[in-house]
This record gives sequence, C-alpha cells and structure tokens, in this order.
Amino acid sequence: MKSLFQFSPPAKQTNKKKGLETFGGVYTPSTLTILGVIMYLRFGWVVGNAGLMGAFLIVILANSITFFTALSVCAIATDRVIRTGGAYYMISRSLGIETGGAVGIPLYFAQALSVALYTIGFAESVVAAFPLLNLNQLYIALVVTVGVGIISITSAKIAIKAQYFIMAAIALSLLSFYFGYPVEEVNMEMWVTDKEPFWAVFAVFFPAVTGIMAGVNMSGDLRDPIRSLPIGTLAAVGTGFLIYITLPIFLAMRANGSTLIAEPLIMQRMALWGPAISVGVWGATLSSAIGSILGAPRILQALARDGILPSWMRFLGQGSGPDDEPKIGTLVTFVIALAAVCIGDLNLIAPILTMFFLTTYLVLNISAGVEGVLNSPSFRPSFKVHWIFSWLGAIGCLGVMFLIDTIATCVAGVVVISIYFWVRQRELSATWGDVRRGVWMAILRMAILQTDHTNDTKNWRPQFLVLSGAPTKRWPLIQLAQALTYNRGLITVSSVLPVGSRDVARQAILEKRIRDYLQRRGVKALVRLVTAPDPFDGAERLVETYGLGSIVPNTILLGDSQQTSHRERYCQMIANFHKAQRNVIVLRENPDLLYNPWKESKNRRCHIDVWWSGGRQGNGSLMLVLAYLLCSNPQWRKGKIHLKLVVTEESAVKEAQHNLSKLVQDLRIGATSEVILSNGRSFTTILEQSSIGADFVFLGMPSPDKSFVPNYEKLQQWTKALPTIIFVLAAPEFNFHEVLGEN
Repeated sequence: MKSLFQFSPPAKQTNKKKGLETFGGVYTPSTLTILGVIMYLRFGWVVGNAGLMGAFLIVILANSITFFTALSVCAIATDRVIRTGGAYYMISRSLGIETGGAVGIPLYFAQALSVALYTIGFAESVVAAFPLLNLNQLYIALVVTVGVGIISITSAKIAIKAQYFIMAAIALSLLSFYFGYPVEEVNMEMWVTDKEPFWAVFAVFFPAVTGIMAGVNMSGDLRDPIRSLPIGTLAAVGTGFLIYITLPIFLAMRANGSTLIAEPLIMQRMALWGPAISVGVWGATLSSAIGSILGAPRILQALARDGILPSWMRFLGQGSGPDDEPKIGTLVTFVIALAAVCIGDLNLIAPILTMFFLTTYLVLNISAGVEGVLNSPSFRPSFKVHWIFSWLGAIGCLGVMFLIDTIATCVAGVVVISIYFWVRQRELSATWGDVRRGVWMAILRMAILQTDHTNDTKNWRPQFLVLSGAPTKRWPLIQLAQALTYNRGLITVSSVLPVGSRDVARQAILEKRIRDYLQRRGVKALVRLVTAPDPFDGAERLVETYGLGSIVPNTILLGDSQQTSHRERYCQMIANFHKAQRNVIVLRENPDLLYNPWKESKNRRCHIDVWWSGGRQGNGSLMLVLAYLLCSNPQWRKGKIHLKLVVTEESAVKEAQHNLSKLVQDLRIGATSEVILSNGRSFTTILEQSSIGADFVFLGMPSPDKSFVPNYEKLQQWTKALPTIIFVLAAPEFNFHEVLGEN
C-alpha cells in the first residue's frame, strides 16, 4: 500500500545557481511570520479563555489546516518549476489565469497593506513601552516603514540577512520565557466553558499560523524552489507547532486564567529577562513587515508579466539586476504602505486582509485537490500527497473564514468573484495549460457513461448537425440552429470536402479557422470536416459515424436543393437520414425577400406560421416544438405562433376550430389557432395568401417513399413566392407529442 504522502528529492545538480537557500529563502520568513504578535500579545488570552486542554485543541486544529495547506503547496511546488509570484503562479498554472488573477490581485494588496499593519503595530508597542517619552506613533510608523522599504529596495538578500537578527531576537525572547517563573499561585484550569466561546477564541488565534506564504512568495528568488519550498515550508510549520503546543503548558502553570486574560504582555512578567519579550514583539512585527514587502512586489511583477494588469501597467513586470528583483514593484508597494500608514487606522480592513490570505490557502488546496483527483499524467509531483488532505484543508479554510468574520468573508468573496469576471471578459490567452480542461473531461466522461441510448421525451431538445458547407455562404443555417438551441443544445457545423483537397494537418487548420470565425460571431459550436468523393456520400457517412456514445446529433439541418440535376440524390440522402432515426430540417430562403428576419426581428413582432396537417404524431408536434423553441429565444420573445389548419367543408369548421383551440390550450405554448375554409381554393393559393407576410413558415414533409422526389418538388413549387420556409421531417419512431406534455 502506498504512503499517503512521500517525498522523492530531486537529483543533486553539479551546477551552482544563484539564489536563496532553503533556510534563508523559505524557512526563515515563514517561521518569523508564524511566530508573530499573536503569540506574544494574545496567546495568554487564548489559554485563559479556553483552558489548557482547550488551547491544545485550538492549536492542533489550526495547525492541521495549515499543515494540509502546506502539503498542497509542496505537491504543486514539486510538480513544476515555481517562478516569480509564489501562490499566484501556482494557482494560475493550475486553475487558470482568471482564477490566478482573481486571487493574485487581492493577495497583492493584502500583503502591501499588511506592511502598514505591522509597522503601525510596532509603533504602538514602542509608544506603550516608553510612555514617559511622549512619542508620536505616526512618526515612528513612518520611520519604520521607510526603513523596511529601503532594506527591501536595496536587496532581497539584505532583507533576508536582517531577518536572521530578528529570528535571533525571537529565539532569545522564547528562551527567556521558557526559563522564567510563575507570577502568582496558580489554580490550573484544564477546560473553560463559561468565558469566550470556543470558536471565537479559535478565530483570534488562527491568524497566528497563516504565515506559510511568506516563503512561497520568494519562489522566484530561490536557488532550487522544487527542493526548498517543501522542506522549508514543512520545517517552519513543524517549528511553529512545537512552540505553540508547549507555550500553553508554561502559561497555564504560571498564572491564573483571569490574569492571562487581563494582561496582554503577561509573558513579559513571566520571562527570566522581561525586556527580551519586548524585543521579540518588535522583532515579530518587523519580520512580518519585511516578509510582506518582499513578497508583495513579486506577486505584482508576475501579474504584470502575465498580462493580468492593464497594458499601461506592464512596466511593473520589469526586474533589475542578475536576480531579477522587482524594484519598481517594491517602490509601488512602498508608496501604498506609506499611504496606509498615514491613514493610521487599519482595524476596519484587517479582517478582510485575513480573508484574502485564507482565500489563497483555500484555492491552493482546491488546486492540489483537483490535480490529485484527476491524476493526470502531467501531474507528477516529487512530494506525493493524497488528495483527501488537500480537500480537508480547503474545507477547513472555508470554515475558519466564516468563523472569523462572516461579513468579511462575504466581502472578500464578492471582490474575488468580481475580479474573476473582469479578467475573464478580457479574454486573456495563456501559453500554459491548466486543470480546467481535465475537470471538464472528467465530467464529460461521467455524463456520457450515465446517459443511455433510450429516447427520453422529458429532456429532449434538438442537437444539431448543420450541413452548412462554408459557414460564410450559408450563415442563416447556423443562425437558425443557434436560435433554436439558445446555448442549451449542441451545434456541430460540418462540411464535406473533396478527396485530396486537404490533408489531415491542413484539415485541422481549417477546422480551427472555422471555430475562430464562429467564435468571433458569437456562436458556440463544434466543427467537423470530412473528405469524400461525393458530398452526399460524405454527409451520410458523417451522420452515420459522428458522435460519442449516446451523444449524437438527433437533428440534421441543411439547405434547400436548388440544382435539379442533384434533386434525386438529395432526396435519397434525406430518406437515408430518416431511416437513421434523425429529424431533418430543410431551410428554404426566398432570395427576393425584401427584409432579413434575423436582423429585423428585434424591432418587429415575429410572425410564425405552423401548418397543421399531420395530426399530433410526427411532423405536427415537432413543428410546434421548434416554433416554441424559436419564441423562447430572447431575440424572438415577441414572436407569435399561428397554428393553421385547412378544411374543405363548412360544416367541419366549428368542430375543427374547437379541437384546434383545445389543443393550443392544452399545450400551453401561447399559439393562436386559425381554421381556414378552402372554398374551392387550392392549398397552394391558401398557403400563399395566408403566409405571405410571415417571417417563418413551418411545413411538414411527407415520409420518404417512391414518390418522395415529386412530392418534395411540389413543396418547393408551393412555397416559391413565400418568405423563409422551414421544412420539417420528424424521426419515425419518436413521440414528439410527449415532448409537448400530452398524455
């Protein structure tokens, strides 16, 4: 049995590359962000409100979510080279450029504003530590922000070295705390239920363990990201867990719950050397600020290079020096941080910033989870993780988001979705593949296997095979198919090419050109080309072989035959389609028509005539279904269906009108019934007089037999003076009256 997750380190390389190592590039920034101000100023409050066992449970639950997310990050990071952009790069290459942009843009602003959040926190702690000096909090925050900005603009390596000193300060503060002493006689509380709710306490603590992105954001500066990211990230998560699981024991043994709640800096009183805790608090805020100002510009750089940002902002993608450092992006981030510091109060947006970080973790888990479930051959991470861990991490992130702040979660969700659709409507093209196609292929496979070959009148709708030839020459055929499906049925635009006119490669190129042409004109359709010595044989072979499983076109749409020399073969082809259990629709246009119904339908009430002659079976019901679908399209919603019937005897008019009106009422299609007395007139005369002003006229075709050719020519003769005609021949063994809802 295979392990749920395993790591196969890459082979050692002899060529030394420039870049940051695992310790300085991943472990240090991640650990320093995890061991932040919540550990110093809020962890005592957590233990006091939840008790020792409650604190243990909170630490385990929170770190489990972070651990699962770290596993997802490791899986993605060891599958492909992670370049500049960190989390954005991972998401965009897995779930697509739109999803990457939707998460990457808010993540950048969250990290940029976090710089101000941390420097303001640093300033507040300094003012509180030296009350007699009457220091100005704003000036201190501005000075610290400028200092952090100068360090980051100068060099990422200098910033990393500065973090080593900060890590030493935090280590000193922890050692001072561990070797400290109790501040009072303690009555240890193991479990507390009468103070703050458990989940409220959990929500306060959870941001303390959300620091793993600090190392991921430095991916473009790492010497070997495939090796460094999993090792450094998991090591940082493990370090944070060991510290957070031991701190509650010392806190609970050295002070009562009420004291832990009342004094945010209780750790300072417990420490062997109190000032070390202040140094640790300052180091934690500074390290988080440095980590944010290092990570944010690299996300901005990647967004600009991928074209997510508007074209006039492409300059933000430029890099400087041999390490490709985003100095322009760092300067922009520095300006944003300074502006935020001047505002001074970030309490209102702090929860939303946390939501953006958690949204990133959520989407990263989904990315790894989807890749794991699909198990595509292209997804071969060195660090193998079972997909269940990724989905557990995603569920945990989503749950924690709502527990922390429901309103902030909804606001963050609206922002992310809005950016997604903004990026999507720009129709950006990516040079890389993503997992979405694999998801659709998996869904398609399940759908095909679940769909049997039995006829289903409940869910029937036309699935068109349009024998259009060159789309530009018979565009109304495609317009009619689109109007009848309205993005709810499949359309395949097809053509039969002469043998030898195209080889396989050139045929594929032509298919792509047709798809691009259809897309430019707003038509979503498949394209299928075949070669055959005879176009009629090619069309019959296409109908016979085209499709996948039970998903085959049930309706063939073609143009009228104008050449008398091909009339017999044309009618034979229709008869073969009929034998193959396909509906056949023939569109006959009048070249002398003074107006175009496809364009003018928006400004005039569309008039549709359906000539009822075959009863409820076959052609009659199919014509009504098609007319109803046409009027269901928003373009034709003002249309009116006129159901017409001719009788030869005056005595039959009343009964025919009653039956036709009842039929229309029962079918609930909003049609108007009309019974016409012939009075000795021929059907041709009645048809021409009654439908001359219609936009579309539906007429049923007779069933193919030995006299089908003259019967078809008779239909053509009847309709030569009429506007657009739609001849309909229903499949012989399908109950279209049940589609209309008749019992």
